[in-house]
Amino acid sequence: MYFEGAQFVHFLLGPATVALAVPLFEQLARLKRLWLPLLGALVVGTLAATLSAVGLASLLGASRATLASLAPKSVTTPVAMGIAEQLGGLPSLTAVLVVSTGIVGAATGRFLFDAMRIRDPSVRGFALGTAAHGIGTARAFQVSEEMGAFAGLAMGLAALFSALVLPWVIGPLLRWL
Repeated sequence: MYFEGAQFVHFLLGPATVALAVPLFEQLARLKRLWLPLLGALVVGTLAATLSAVGLASLLGASRATLASLAPKSVTTPVAMGIAEQLGGLPSLTAVLVVSTGIVGAATGRFLFDAMRIRDPSVRGFALGTAAHGIGTARAFQVSEEMGAFAGLAMGLAALFSALVLPWVIGPLLRWL
């Protein structure tokens, strides 16, 4: 159903992937040096975003379907909708939560980074891509190509990691709650 409505977007996905790959390739030397810290940041950032949102919503009395819809909120929309559906959530609610998360992340990221004195564009970009997916990545590219490259990498890796891990982590957690 999603694919039927998104055929034009799917058509543009190839050129968009290449557009993200070129700036990332230019950062290859840094990536080789930073792969382990980036991997750690990806795992911690993705799980922290998911578990904190689900935990807080659970404490506030959210239903299981809402919790399952909320869990993949920091992943790009099509992947998040698939994860939510697999967990028993509502894909349409997940789509709204993903977009909201992206907008809030893109709008507040700069101020949070400044408050925490985080200046490195690669760190800022990777954090935005992990937490605020496509909207955060678009914002990162507005700031600098380096920041955008790291955001694009994080967005893709977070989607892959979440698709593989969240059903195993959140599924049992939802049954327990």
